[in-house]
Amino acid sequence: MKLLSYLDGDREEWGVVIGDGVAPLSARTGCATLAEFLGSEAYGRRAQVTEGLKAERPLAGLSFLPVIPRPEKIVCAVRNYMDHHQEVLAAGMQRELSEEPPIFLRVWRSQVGHGQPVVKPRVSDTLDWEGELAVIIGKPGRDIPAERAWEHVAGYSIYNDVSVREWQFHAKQIASGKNFEGTGPFGPWMVTADEIEPGRALRLQTRLNGETVQDSHTGHMIFPVPRLIAYASTIFTLMPGDVIATGTPAGVGWSRKPQRFMRAGDMVEVEIEGIGTLRNAVVAQA
Repeated sequence: MKLLSYLDGDREEWGVVIGDGVAPLSARTGCATLAEFLGSEAYGRRAQVTEGLKAERPLAGLSFLPVIPRPEKIVCAVRNYMDHHQEVLAAGMQRELSEEPPIFLRVWRSQVGHGQPVVKPRVSDTLDWEGELAVIIGKPGRDIPAERAWEHVAGYSIYNDVSVREWQFHAKQIASGKNFEGTGPFGPWMVTADEIEPGRALRLQTRLNGETVQDSHTGHMIFPVPRLIAYASTIFTLMPGDVIATGTPAGVGWSRKPQRFMRAGDMVEVEIEGIGTLRNAVVAQA
């Protein structure tokens, strides 16, 4: 099942993908947001909730919102693919492989939906792509053991952890380069966890203007999803709708020789097997 958030006029709505369209679910479920639905008892009987529904609006022309528009937490893993770790070392960054998952937090206002513009900030010419698998939490929990982590996953989506590189390197804490508004594409929808076998290696590709710049699979993670969930939940209670962006593989623009970055007018796409394609045009900050 695919679930998404979108705008219906000026009103936020969420619903289920049916064929080439979407059926709204807020009124049917009594849940105002998708995150609320994920944490409700109705999520466990979602097949019955959506049975017999017909699409009311086409996906074409839909104004997509980030899958979870305002998650309480967006937890992002750093250098969580060995090939990416090695490429940044080769490019001159001095970093040792961590024994624990290095993470940072994104703010929800940095996010944009599928088809919405990525904003190149006026203060930077180093806007970089990072295609990532997003894990969306359904069942809340604190101190979740890794062997129980899959029970807390509601589904999966795609994240592009777009980075403003020189701002990222202003300090050892990289969050300043990861939270510019309009730099966190998230979508187009979430695929429920029952559709993807836990731990399945999913092919991940990022394309810039049709050229493949990243091509890997999620089986190359240094810290797999259960470890990320266990680590993050040791720090804070994971809540329904929380997002874990699991890191990016090799192929980012900063590590290339010569370096390559996104410009206004570019089109960036991230495709993950079994989920779909997240597509965003790049525009200059007004």
